[in-house]
Amino acid sequence: MNHPLNSPDSQWTSRYAKMITSAAEAVRRIKPGQRVFLATGAGVPRALVRAMIQDRSRLADIEIVMVFVAGEVPFAVKELADTFTLNTFFIAENVRALVQSGLADYTPIHMSDIPRLFSNGQLPLDVAMVQVTPPDLEGEVNLGIAVDVVRCATENAGLVLAQVNPAMPRTHGDSNLSIWDLDLLIPEEEPLYELILPAADDVIDRIGQNVAALVPDGATIQMGLGRVAQLSVQYLTGKKNLGIHTEMISDSILSLIASGAVNGQDKSTDTGQIVTSFAMGSRKLYDAVHDSTLFSFRRTEYVNDVRTIARQQRMVAINGALQVDLTGQVCVDSLGSLFYSGMGGILDFNTGASTAVEGRSIVVLPSTARKGRRTRIVSSLTTGAGVALNRGVVHYVVSEYGVAYLFGKTIQERAMALISIAHPDFRARLLKQAVKLGYVRPEIGDADGHAWVGGRELRTSLLLDNGQLITFRSSRPTDWKPVKKMLYSLSEGTVYRRFMSHVKRFPFNRVKNFTFIDQRHDVVVVGVISDGKDEWVVAIGGYNVEDTAANRAEVAFLVRDEWQGQGIGTFMMRHLTSVARNAGLSGVTAETLMDNRPMQAVLEKCGFSVHTRTDGETVHFDIDF
Repeated sequence: MNHPLNSPDSQWTSRYAKMITSAAEAVRRIKPGQRVFLATGAGVPRALVRAMIQDRSRLADIEIVMVFVAGEVPFAVKELADTFTLNTFFIAENVRALVQSGLADYTPIHMSDIPRLFSNGQLPLDVAMVQVTPPDLEGEVNLGIAVDVVRCATENAGLVLAQVNPAMPRTHGDSNLSIWDLDLLIPEEEPLYELILPAADDVIDRIGQNVAALVPDGATIQMGLGRVAQLSVQYLTGKKNLGIHTEMISDSILSLIASGAVNGQDKSTDTGQIVTSFAMGSRKLYDAVHDSTLFSFRRTEYVNDVRTIARQQRMVAINGALQVDLTGQVCVDSLGSLFYSGMGGILDFNTGASTAVEGRSIVVLPSTARKGRRTRIVSSLTTGAGVALNRGVVHYVVSEYGVAYLFGKTIQERAMALISIAHPDFRARLLKQAVKLGYVRPEIGDADGHAWVGGRELRTSLLLDNGQLITFRSSRPTDWKPVKKMLYSLSEGTVYRRFMSHVKRFPFNRVKNFTFIDQRHDVVVVGVISDGKDEWVVAIGGYNVEDTAANRAEVAFLVRDEWQGQGIGTFMMRHLTSVARNAGLSGVTAETLMDNRPMQAVLEKCGFSVHTRTDGETVHFDIDF
């Protein structure tokens, strides 16, 4: 802080009487043809907006510039479009119809670039209308919950009109302004607009859990303006020593603070502080930020600066998207040629996070739109769609069906990874389109009917005695290369004991039997270790239902040589029999070579009734549930 906060001077109206006027008188200073800036979100001075609308008969060709305004926007109607031309940097729901009809303008621009438009004269501001606290004892007002580009606008506008609202919280950071930097004060107390986030549904719940798996302890997080990104952070309450550096905060951070997950002690800069540029939430959030040194409201030039972001070790950016194509291009502001939202800070934070030490950039989106009728993961972006992140810079894409890591991956790997996290109803179609576009090899398309990934019931984990965690999950089409690498790593003896022959080659047509599985019928799970970017398959197992009349399946599994003897096979067998039993099967069968005693020992101690028979070279196991 440059200045300590004091109690507001209750006599400020007498001290600054020459600056005080009514909203109606203040807006009479606005002239036809001028450009007027409005403060962001809940910081919009509603008394001044109402007065400007009431004075519309005198005004003409007024351009209103804003990031976005929360709640009702009375000038964003067709009837007033000739008087008030809207130019918005973000298309919220309350102005979307006007923009899409061509009666309002949208300027696509990254948040970090907006202040430069004001300061270099490219978008000169005649008037800035803002909302502030009453002056303190030393003649300073406070921008409260909306600092972002508002601070720069007040510094570059020819006329600054300020609604003085005691309901505005005083915040720390870049929030203070000298009273002499304003031109007119308009005392008008009214409640701030409140944004209540909806409860998370099942889709958000699964996305949030997938995001949580990617966020390490000690990370500094950013969450974008969208609902999915904001709600996803609620699933980080089990983390430790998190920091926050983000353009917007909502009520979602309150649970993080209450849980003790956020203390900012590991932040590389602004240690111990939650850095943001504006807040949108309930009165509970506004009360929490009031005069709290935990929060630092900084101008956009600092918060969204890529260099500032990149200085944070373990910076994690979480941003929403409208569409992602199979090559990894991300669209955030339009549905085809229909403009829908805005660029926001996704490029600022994606770039900063991806270049930070141990940083991660995450794009989140539900797999479908329009109540499941449209897939958001598409073979090609809709004609006219804008690319916010090009395919070369995207790192993680997260849906409710999993995580696709794209950075440094081939087009084929990207396509298969994204298809695997698309909604199951669209995967076969996406795979055919990927083959047609030449993104994946043609023979993969022959397996499209078998590419049905299993659910969460197949997921489990095993912590080895040496502290290594192995995650077991459903095999996916994207696993074919890691599985192939595992198979080629096996010793000759392990290969012979598993396949009962001296297999030398593992072409795609053999490997696909492990990865292109219709897991509504059969099951294949892989045991993987991961560094958060790549996964290594250390074990694979499953069962195949061949005799439906007997309601039994044949089970088999395989563990890499260097991981054998640590209980992995026993764990997999128990997991597979549990899955098979829950699926309604009456039992499983297995077959081993006579000299494969380790495998036989695992089968014999599976915990169920075991019957064996031999034919001289092999041992047959019948296991009844």
